[in-house]
Amino acid sequence: MDFIQITNDPDFAAFATECGVARLMVDLERNGKVERQGGLGTFISDHRPEDVAPVRQAVQLATLIVRINPLHAGSAGEIDQAVAAGASHLMLPMFRRPAEVAEFVALTRGRAATIALLETREALDSVTQWAALPGLDELYVGLNDLHRALGMRFMFEPLADGVVDRVAALAKQLGKRFGFGGIARLDEGLLPGRVVLGEHLRLGSSSVILSRTFNRERIEAPESDWRAIYAREVGLLRHAATVLAQRDAAEVENDRQLAIDLIRRVALTLAAPAIGAAR
Repeated sequence: MDFIQITNDPDFAAFATECGVARLMVDLERNGKVERQGGLGTFISDHRPEDVAPVRQAVQLATLIVRINPLHAGSAGEIDQAVAAGASHLMLPMFRRPAEVAEFVALTRGRAATIALLETREALDSVTQWAALPGLDELYVGLNDLHRALGMRFMFEPLADGVVDRVAALAKQLGKRFGFGGIARLDEGLLPGRVVLGEHLRLGSSSVILSRTFNRERIEAPESDWRAIYAREVGLLRHAATVLAQRDAAEVENDRQLAIDLIRRVALTLAAPAIGAAR
């Protein structure tokens, strides 16, 4: 299973790969994100198109994902620039219609692998219409926006309600890579990383985004030995993945039920989202 580190810092990108992180992401998505997620404590990127090339130069052999903006008048140029700078994968966020995915794939023209980030109710309702499109390589479920679009309280509720299972099954049927959400450190988070990791393995997920908890010392206490802490936490996650992959069917099911129970307990403690919050 591949871990994804979001960063526009070439030095940090190179260090992350040394720690076993297989995928880096430069996140160019800005259009509409502040309106959707501002004030929620989620990551609002300040990455720029000119950040892609230095990261690629620093991690020449790693997968480099560039998350572009939702389709707009300048998408063709944005895609061309990302590919020219060295992106190996492009990710399309916040689409609603199969036609948008088809246009994204057409604009990419096979120059990079393509990832559809499922974040809206409309995209979920039409998933069988766009997931099988030729030229689309990967499906990724973005839980931050999707859970709000579905009127849920906690970002992992789509996992407890079978929504993620449905997308995972479709991806497996189509032979396409699949991933979802983000993951905290092994024993941290409202839903601990260990529990989330177990669900990724159960569903056949191939990748997950590392949350900001993994490099918080680098941001909050740069004078600390943050490199050792980061390497340790990523190593613990990798080791846990190896152990969890050895579970038998009964253990997997027990862990699934535990995840559902924890998710529902957390959801009960959270306020309901505002009506139309993610529209």
